Amino acid sequence: MIKDTARKYGRGIIALETMPVHVHLFIKTDPAVALDNIIARIKGKRSRMLRNEFPALKSRLPALWTRNYFVSTCGHASLETVKKNVEEQKSR
Repeated sequence: MIKDTARKYGRGIIALETMPVHVHLFIKTDPAVALDNIIARIKGKRSRMLRNEFPALKSRLPALWTRNYFVSTCGHASLETVKKNVEEQKSR
């Protein structure tokens, strides 16, 4: 779902790892695009899809995602280094 949403808005997911309570994304995007908009769209779309698929979530949780997120650029590291780091998150 996350990859489909990112593609829909013209963003490429280079690496994706899901953790029990958070998600690591390595996204390729235009530097002129506001990252908070990308994150909000991905979170919003995924929340709507999950609540439609699992109606019990509507009454049990006020929100599926918090508004929190962390963003960093990778200008100082190669794409391969960052991708490897994201992929290794599951083993930590």
